[in-house]
Amino acid sequence: MNIAQIQYPLYTISEYLTLERRSEERHEYLDGLIYAMAGESSDHGEICTNVAGELYTQLRSKPCRVRSKDTKVCSGPIPNTPRFTKGLYSYPDILVACGNLKFHDVYKDILLNPTVIIEVLSPTTEAYDRGEKFLRYRTYLTSLQDCLVIAQNRPLIEHFTKQDNGQWLLAATITDYKTDLYLKSIDCVLNLTNTYARVEFL
Repeated sequence: MNIAQIQYPLYTISEYLTLERRSEERHEYLDGLIYAMAGESSDHGEICTNVAGELYTQLRSKPCRVRSKDTKVCSGPIPNTPRFTKGLYSYPDILVACGNLKFHDVYKDILLNPTVIIEVLSPTTEAYDRGEKFLRYRTYLTSLQDCLVIAQNRPLIEHFTKQDNGQWLLAATITDYKTDLYLKSIDCVLNLTNTYARVEFL
């Protein structure tokens, strides 16, 4: 999904949340800056829907639930002053949360304990998704066990998983339609055939 910076002055987290809860558009927040999120491509939408549908079917009888791209996640330290600006508030394309959901505040619109996060890469945000955003996820989301990045322009899923010692490793790179990807943390399987259904590569 494309993002564009719309605010240059630094905003506090409280100011961002007040604005965001009144807005009809979605915005992400990074260390005091607010970014508008642009619409998605057709292929991006197909992939997100395919993966969310696959996970929903497999999770129906398990204590986990899948959420689409409208659920915010907080990846940062707890604000300790009214003017606090450090943190990332983002909208992962897909996430899975298990057990009791933990929220940022009484509004229950910002999740604190995802188990799996999945990002479908866009050309304009790939470096950010792989870089700063992934760094914030693995630094601050202690509940997070798996991250997937899915390419739009070719059949490719990369699976990053957290080890017992807290380190993150690239566990698998899937490019073969005959290979299944197993997510142990939620006991689910994904494959390229279902992930890229109705997507035509140029």
